[in-house]
Amino acid sequence: MSTPETAPRLPVFRLAPDIYAPLLALTRAAKKGLDPVLVELLLIRASQLNRCAFCLDMHVADARKAGVSEERITLLSAWEEAPAHYTEKERAALAFTEAVTVLTAGFVPDEVYERAAAHFDDAALARLLALITAINSWNRLNVAARTPAGGVL
Repeated sequence: MSTPETAPRLPVFRLAPDIYAPLLALTRAAKKGLDPVLVELLLIRASQLNRCAFCLDMHVADARKAGVSEERITLLSAWEEAPAHYTEKERAALAFTEAVTVLTAGFVPDEVYERAAAHFDDAALARLLALITAINSWNRLNVAARTPAGGVL
């Protein structure tokens, strides 16, 4: 049930359909060569941070299809406290995702970047950065437009 604060506000992609295709193309290009499980974990984590119900609903379903366990999905918001459930590579990518998404200090700390760089070559890091940028764009558009979970773009 929607309240005035959660009622759909603006059908962005219907009103400006030329925005959808390039953002989808960026997302698809960014995913190339990346592990689909890792991709879904990162998309969920960024969407949690941005409080995007639409993207969370979509990417939790996609993660399940990719074989991610319910336990790993459930613990994702507390991944740092659940190290046994995520590989060091996943943890490095999650830290990178959080740093790029939140930008609390106004930049991505060197130690976070170097941790990710220890697990990914430059080309993969570029794709990770593009993926994180894309999901943040999707999140911001859908949150501002109040696209409901399970809704249609």
